[in-house]
Amino acid sequence: MAPATATKLGYTPPDGGWGWAVVFGAFISIGFSYAFPKSLTIYFKEIQEYFFVSYSEIAWLSSVMLASMYAGGPVSSLLVNRYGSRPVVMVGGLMVSTGMILASFGRTIVHLYLCVGVIGGLGLAFNLQPALTIIGTYFQVKRPLANGLAMTGSPVVLFTLAPLNQFLFDSFGWRGSFLILGSIVLNCCVAGALMRPVNKNAQSKSDPPECNGAAAEETATSDTSTQSANLLTKENQEESRSQGCVHKIIDPTLFKHRGFLIYLIGNVVMFFGFFAPVVFLAPYAKHQGIDEYSAAFLLSIFALVDMFIRPATGFIGNTKWIRPRIQYFFSFAVSYNGVCHLICPLLPGYVGLVVYAIFFGLAFGMLSALLFEVLMDLVGAHRFSSAVGLVTIIECGPVLLGPPLSGALVDIFGEYKYMYYACGVFMLVPGIFFFIMHYFNYKKLDEERRQTVALEMRTCDEAVQLKMSQDGDST
Repeated sequence: MAPATATKLGYTPPDGGWGWAVVFGAFISIGFSYAFPKSLTIYFKEIQEYFFVSYSEIAWLSSVMLASMYAGGPVSSLLVNRYGSRPVVMVGGLMVSTGMILASFGRTIVHLYLCVGVIGGLGLAFNLQPALTIIGTYFQVKRPLANGLAMTGSPVVLFTLAPLNQFLFDSFGWRGSFLILGSIVLNCCVAGALMRPVNKNAQSKSDPPECNGAAAEETATSDTSTQSANLLTKENQEESRSQGCVHKIIDPTLFKHRGFLIYLIGNVVMFFGFFAPVVFLAPYAKHQGIDEYSAAFLLSIFALVDMFIRPATGFIGNTKWIRPRIQYFFSFAVSYNGVCHLICPLLPGYVGLVVYAIFFGLAFGMLSALLFEVLMDLVGAHRFSSAVGLVTIIECGPVLLGPPLSGALVDIFGEYKYMYYACGVFMLVPGIFFFIMHYFNYKKLDEERRQTVALEMRTCDEAVQLKMSQDGDST
């Protein structure tokens, strides 16, 4: 097992026990958060024809839903810090269910934007953020593995929903299907019930583990305030939360954090091409004359490969060879996605799309399993909630604009290959950026660590010399 990264939580995470039940709850919650917008693409062609809208206009449906999910991150973080993960996830499940039921009565595409996109997207935000945050409170040494298992929920749910949605559409139409999906998504409430808060008082205080990159860049004031907040008694904990909640969600000091800035800049570019290839996979197949079930089966193939690669990525990321330089692993995953999209239009026929779905599933699963783990590695578990809140609200711009812009390319040129070329560039460029910047970041962190050790040794030597001189004077 790789050495644990540093934590300033003020307690020792259990790294197991009820934490595995929490991982299962996060598995369901994260699964619906990421898979639900993708699975709805099965209905895009029919909804597009029903409302007589363009490719760009129908793409706004998933785009608004994903953007609302990202934009709702800070609000979700605020509620998690105030009430905990369990009630927030349960409310989120009710919101998504309500949005889908209301959408089943929709008469215009704008109605679907509001119900599925805004209400459903905010509900997914209340599912995603708490699930990501609570894993960091239960796991430290095994955190990459726990994150990898939890993130596997997305392909598992997508693998199930893709053929199910096609069956529901054939049996009940898109309106009846939305009504049924509104009841299925209530499973998120069950997942939320599993997210019991960690018992911090029962955990023994141990010596701080080995420092990582995040610890080297943090100030003593931040460390002290974080430890103090976690050691508060139950009587004054609620008061402290109400006073410091906004600062914990909107933490401006993160914009001075070198690793956070690298992550943010690369991700903003990356998310312009992140979701569109999945959103348009089934419509692309139907555009080539492939039948509906075969087009839906492409999503199942994609999800099946994604399902197995995510826990494998978590296991590999937790090894002693990868964990200390996990940012390089993430850089490779981003670049690999870009290469897959660039090759996609060159693969002929349905067999070519199957090959693309397999390799894209590998690439997407690797990236998704590492997406939040590398952020936690950079900023530390205790600042992760604030970092996720800032990242998601900034990323909602490219998440919102990416699929409609890709759809506009299809409207303009009448074919999908230019959309896939554009997405490939948007993924490959930040992948190269990550490789270069993390090389310099790791180099800088090593220099800072050596300087810190040298300073401590010099201080220790001075203290020893001072004590020896005092002893000599006394004799």
